[in-house]
This record gives sequence, structure tokens and C-alpha cells, in this order.
Amino acid sequence: MKSAVETLNPTRVRLTVEVPFEELKDSLDAAYKKINQQVTVKGFRKGKIPARVIDQRFGRGAVLEEAVNDALPKFYTEAINEAELNPLGQPEVDITELKDGETLNFTAEVDIRPTIEIPDYSGIEVTVDAVEVSDEDVEKSVEQLRERFASTSPVERAAEDGDVVTIDLEAKVDGEVLEDGVAEGVSYTIGSGELLEGIDDAVKGLEAGGEATFTSELKGGSAEGKEAEVTVKVTQVAARELPALDDDFAQLASEFDTLDELKADSRKRLENMKQYDQATQAQERVLDELLKLAEVPIPEKLLADEIQTRKHNLEHHQLGQMGIDLAKYLEIQGKTEEEFTAETEEQAVKGIKTQFILDELVNKEKLNVNQEELTEHLMRRAASSGMSPDQFAQAVVEGGQVPMLVGEVARGKALAVVVEAAKVTDTNGEVVDLEDAEDEAAEAAAEVESAEDEAAEKTEA
Repeated sequence: MKSAVETLNPTRVRLTVEVPFEELKDSLDAAYKKINQQVTVKGFRKGKIPARVIDQRFGRGAVLEEAVNDALPKFYTEAINEAELNPLGQPEVDITELKDGETLNFTAEVDIRPTIEIPDYSGIEVTVDAVEVSDEDVEKSVEQLRERFASTSPVERAAEDGDVVTIDLEAKVDGEVLEDGVAEGVSYTIGSGELLEGIDDAVKGLEAGGEATFTSELKGGSAEGKEAEVTVKVTQVAARELPALDDDFAQLASEFDTLDELKADSRKRLENMKQYDQATQAQERVLDELLKLAEVPIPEKLLADEIQTRKHNLEHHQLGQMGIDLAKYLEIQGKTEEEFTAETEEQAVKGIKTQFILDELVNKEKLNVNQEELTEHLMRRAASSGMSPDQFAQAVVEGGQVPMLVGEVARGKALAVVVEAAKVTDTNGEVVDLEDAEDEAAEAAAEVESAEDEAAEKTEA
């Protein structure tokens, strides 16, 4: 086999491959064997039909077609490996010449990873937000915790903002009550925005036994997206009572004995959260600067596929879970479809450039991923997906996505190398040490998550 490579542009090549006919022997034998198992010829046992009979009865062309289809992937792979190319996606193959007993010639056009020159990133400088926690921040955090431990008690007065009302709902579309449009005994906090638009104005001012009718667009159910006439009846009004801010509250809501200790812990956790945000911000801004320095050509088909994938995931997964379509999403965002498409393309370009340049850095710096690093990354991904580590790991293995996770970890390590080399200062002019930015960020996130889980357990208790 002989092959030659023609560079069409920085991200696409054309392979020209010439295969002597004798190199097709194995594929021809396989073709005869396959056809033998599929056809029946009177006078011959199944699988024992001579090649000359198959040629006579079914045509030599059918055999050659089967042999070529079998051989092409092998010869294409050999040509790719010989040229030391990194293909992206499937090739466009064109058989230019097939002479029985003489030769098979074909061309294959395919996108490839571009050659990227890693720029000198040692001079990158970025500014990030300073880690500052004010007394007001601490008070707000404690107040949010206090809200979680609020109690309610029925009152005999009109409903006000912040009250918890028990309501019955009935929704009609075109004058007909929907089969799934009736609900009784629903608990709702006025002002929370958790139910239908317009319900707050409808129930405020009503006492137990009062009712009102309003019009609202339904967020789910059989008539999702339609305007409905909704009747709401208040069966109970309850006032929310917040616990006093004292040592007893600290003991109720946390493992601390005093309110001062609770506030000190809240301050520390807020600092951890801001450190997490600062580390993330540093990584994002350093990456942006790195991408500005590097020339990264983008394969057109890869970009088109990435844009399509992003749009599909948004429409059929994220928006589907929210119960809205793309048109409604654009209306909420205040964007035109053209603006959305341009924004999606910009994000796709950035994503592809990031992967290309960080993968090149992985190779240049000879970065490896050990089992401990992969396990830690898997645990974080499992937590963000809402699955247990065992469930997530099983899904990853069954889906053949282990190499993808390894790549994510390796690219994270490559970015860490660039961040460590960059000069990062905060808005106060102080130099920020981000040598272990990723580990610190993960630790801070874990502490915050642990605190939230602890508060939730006490609330349920």
C-alpha cells in the first residue's frame, strides 16, 4: 500500500491511497465466505459454494463491493497511522479506481487536530475579586439560616407577604376544568414565586374562606404554556415566626453553644466560598488570556457539530426540565434567535480552542493522571450529577466514558500549570497565591456542602 497526504487547510487533509490487488486477498476470502453463508445454490451445501459459482450466479461485482467495504477501514487506518495524523470524526471516502486483479485506489478527506504552538504564558497577569466578608454578609447568612428554622401558626386575619397559606386551586382553559387542573391543600409562602404568576396578588388580602380568580400561563401539565383561568381558595392563613437570635438558636441550628461561635463559623464558611469563587475566577481569566495568545484553527464540521450539540442539550434537556421551549427561553432572556446563535457559536469556539490547547499542553508537559486524581474527579462529578459515586462510576464505565474523564482531569492539570505561572492579584492589589487553586476550591466547596447538609438535617429533625 502507498499513501500520500495533501493538506487542504490547517484542519483538513486529503489522503490518496493505492492498494495492490494482492493486498485485498484476505478481504476477498472473507467476502466469499460471507456470501456463502447468506445464499443457497441448488446442488451445493450451504457454505460450500465454489467462488466461480458465486461469481457466475451473483456477479464478481458483488464480491468486490463486499471485499472493498471490508478492506477500506483497515487501509484508511494504516494511512492515518503512517502519516501520524489525529483525525476528528469520520472521513469522506471516494473510490477513484477499482480494477479487478490490479489495484484499488481511493481518497479520504478528514478533519484533523491542528498543529498548535504553545505560546509563552509566563507573562500572563489577571485581576480577581478580593476575599472580603463584611458584617452585613455574616448577618445575611445567619438570617437565611434563621429562616430555615421558622415556625408557623394559624392567624385570623387577611394574608400578607411572607405568610404561609393553605389553598385549593382549580384551573380552566376555554371554560373547561382541566383533568389535572385541580389541587387541594397546597401550602404556599406568599412572595416565594414558587407557583403561578399572579397568585401573590390574588391571595394577598384574603382571609380563610376567601377566594379569587386570576389568569396565568400554566407551567406544566396537559395544558402547559396555555392561558388558564385559575380560581384560588384560601383555607388557612399562617404567620411565620422566626426564632430569636440568641444562644438557644445557635444550639438549635448548629453544633455551637453560642451565637458568637455560630457567626464566626458563618464568616469562615463565607470566606471559603469567596476563596472558591476567587480560584474559579482566576482559572477562567487566565484561560481567557491564554486563548488570546494562541492561534487555534477550528475545523468547520467540528464547530457545526458542537453548535448543534449545545443547542440540542439546551432545548431537549435543560429547558425540557424547566418546562419551557426555546422561544420562551429567548423571550425570558431578552435575546433574538440570531443573538442566541451567535452566542452559542462563540461558546463552542471557546470550548474547542480550550480543549485543543490544553490537550497540547498535556502532551508538552507530559502530564499523567493517577488513580487517586481520577477518583477525586469522579466523586466531584457524581456529586454535581446527583448520583452516588458507585452509580456514576458504573454509568461512566458502561458508557465507555473513562477516557473522557481522564482527559478532563489532564486538562485541569494543564490549566493549573498555566495558573501557577501567572501573576494573579486581587482588587486590593494583593498578590494571590493560587498554587493549589483547584484543591482549595474543591475543599471549600466540600465544606460549604457539608454545612448545608448539616443544617438540612437539623431542620428535618
